[in-house]
Amino acid sequence: MFKAAAIQMASGPNVEANLHETGRLIKQAAKAGASLVVLPENFAIMGLREQDKVAVREPQGEGVIQNFLAQQSRLHKIWIVGGTVPIECPDSRKIYAACLVYDDQGACVARYDKIHLFDVNLVDADESYIESETIEFGETGVRVVDSPFGRIGLAVCYDLRFPELFRNMLDTGVQITVLPAAFTAVTGQAHWESLIRARAIENVMYVIASAQGGYHINGRATYGDSMIVDPWGRVLDRVRHGAGMALGKIDLDYLESLRKTFPCIHHRRLK
Repeated sequence: MFKAAAIQMASGPNVEANLHETGRLIKQAAKAGASLVVLPENFAIMGLREQDKVAVREPQGEGVIQNFLAQQSRLHKIWIVGGTVPIECPDSRKIYAACLVYDDQGACVARYDKIHLFDVNLVDADESYIESETIEFGETGVRVVDSPFGRIGLAVCYDLRFPELFRNMLDTGVQITVLPAAFTAVTGQAHWESLIRARAIENVMYVIASAQGGYHINGRATYGDSMIVDPWGRVLDRVRHGAGMALGKIDLDYLESLRKTFPCIHHRRLK
């Protein structure tokens, strides 16, 4: 059994200021006993324009944001899921939205590039998002990392709406899924909790969902409600609004016991 933390932020356009706030929240989580800390999508920058994140993109393995994540994991002797980091791609006008995982020695041990991009028009809210204009699609397929805490699957934000991704993770033995996100206020209110709990219940897994939550300088409002959900669908802890953290105990013995006594994932007939 160990403790995990889902960090919630309301990031702005200044990378240095965002990293300072991230460091404060990571320190708070580490002091509370968290061994695994999950940061939200776009934790280091929520620009005034979508193109702003392209201006601060980094090559894989070096840069201010990646060095910060490595330093923080070493300093606090914890594993950090680095939300998403703007990483270089072949198109100079775009980035990969890369979820980077660091071990407690500061080594980057896994990378997942977001594969489902949020290209939608929210008519009722008069909001439009075309992530594919500034983000390159990641390669399809699951990304899983073996850790001292169990087998962890990586997903980001809009991925939550595609249950087949989580099912494919389950088939690789995943016990925990982490989900950095920046759900809009409108879609979050309608679907956020329902989707997270559904993914946890149908796959009998823990879901650690770390979100942007608040009003941003660019005028955008994100939903927040970062939470940790257990394999039975229970919300162990949550932070609804503003900066903070959800802290929960992850018990893999309970998970494996539940999978044996309630073996729904073994009853599938469609494979």
